[in-house]
Amino acid sequence: MASLCRNVAVLLFFVSPLMHSHLFAHASTSSPPITRKRITFLIGLGSETDDTDYDDYSSPPEVVPSVKIPRLYSNFVCQYDPCLENQEPCDHLKAKTGCLCPGRSGGDKPPHAPRIQALLPITEGENAGKIEVQWCAPQSVVSSYKVIVEGSDNAMEFGDAFRRGFVGSLEVGTKVCVEAMNNAGHSSPSDFSCKRFERPESSDHKLMAGVIGGGVAFILLLVIVAVVLCRRQMCQKARRESVIGLGNPSYKAERAS
Repeated sequence: MASLCRNVAVLLFFVSPLMHSHLFAHASTSSPPITRKRITFLIGLGSETDDTDYDDYSSPPEVVPSVKIPRLYSNFVCQYDPCLENQEPCDHLKAKTGCLCPGRSGGDKPPHAPRIQALLPITEGENAGKIEVQWCAPQSVVSSYKVIVEGSDNAMEFGDAFRRGFVGSLEVGTKVCVEAMNNAGHSSPSDFSCKRFERPESSDHKLMAGVIGGGVAFILLLVIVAVVLCRRQMCQKARRESVIGLGNPSYKAERAS
C-alpha cells in the first residue's frame, strides 16, 4: 500500500508541470493581443508630421497654441474749437497726434452755414463805435468768410482762420449775416448764421432800474409797517375803553337794567 502511494506521488510530480505549461499556452493563444494606440501630433504649419507611438498610460506633450494679441488704438478727439481764430487746422493736428477730426464736407461741395455768436458794440480803443461780429466755423472746407449787413452793398471778406470781424455802426434791428465760401460756392443764409443787432442796455440804465426797484420795495415795506402799527393802536385803544367802561358805576347800572 505504501509503495502504491509512492508511485502515485511520483506520477503527479512529473505530470503537473506538463499540464501547467499546456494551460498557459492555451490561455495565451485564446486571449486577444494587446495593442497600443497611435497618437499623431501636428507641431506646426508647414512642418513634417511627427509620428510617435505612446503608451495608453503616458500623457502626450502639451502643445501651446499661438495667441494673437489685438492691437489697441487710443484715438481721441482733436482739441479743436471751431469758434477760436488763428488756430492750427484740424487736419494738421490729426497728422501730428493721430487724433480724430469731426466729420465735414469736402471742398467739392458748398460749405455749410457758419453759426453767428454775437454782435458786440465796441466802446474803447481804435475800433470804438464799430460792431464786432463773432462766428463759429462750420464742419466744411472753407476758404474765406463774408459778412453781409442788411441795407449795405459793401460786404467784408475775411480769411478762413478768422472768427470775428468789425463793421460800422448799426441801427437797432439791422440784420447781419455771415457766409462761408470755397471753390464750390458759398453757404446759404440760415436762422443761426444771421442775427439782428440789439443795443445792449448801458450800466447807467441798469443802475437806475435797480435804484427805482429798491425805492418802490422800500415804500411798500413802510406802508405795510404803518398799517400794522395803526391796527395795533386801534386794538389797544378799544381794549382800554372797554376796561374803563367796566369800572364806571353808571355803565354797570345800564348793564344790570
